[in-house]
Amino acid sequence: MHCPFCQHLDTRVIDSRVSDDGATIRRRRVCEACGERFSTLETIELKLPLIIKSDGRREAFDARKLRSGFDRALQKRPVAEEQIEAAVRAVVHHLRMTAERELDSRRVGEYVMAELRKLDHVAYVRFASVYRAFEDVADFREVLDRLEHDNATEGQLALIEDEPPPTKSRKR
Repeated sequence: MHCPFCQHLDTRVIDSRVSDDGATIRRRRVCEACGERFSTLETIELKLPLIIKSDGRREAFDARKLRSGFDRALQKRPVAEEQIEAAVRAVVHHLRMTAERELDSRRVGEYVMAELRKLDHVAYVRFASVYRAFEDVADFREVLDRLEHDNATEGQLALIEDEPPPTKSRKR
């Protein structure tokens, strides 16, 4: 590795540490010529599939775009940063596991929706409304009904409370 200070060709590793998530190694190095110290990060480089957009264009996968999609959907929602990072990693993991060279952007969107559904139902509905281009309130109602049904089978609380039954007033 070249020294970033003097461009000398030889540097020596003096310390290596694996990151918390196990995906990167941080190496502390020293230049043999000038003695300056610096750090490098070593990551696994796996080729992710090209994303085929709805108009037919092909783009390289961009994790920043994925993260910004999560951020927009989760804006002002009580979800921890670590949970968001884990969800992004899960989507990237799905992409790696497909072992395909090209992948339709719709599949990426489905992976994102699955992760958002686990994190926050409001964010899930927000993302779904844009992703599926909801036209009217009926489209929202359909997604909410599906969430309600799934939550009822999982024993979770209802998303929308039903109206309380009307109270009967007795005349005396």
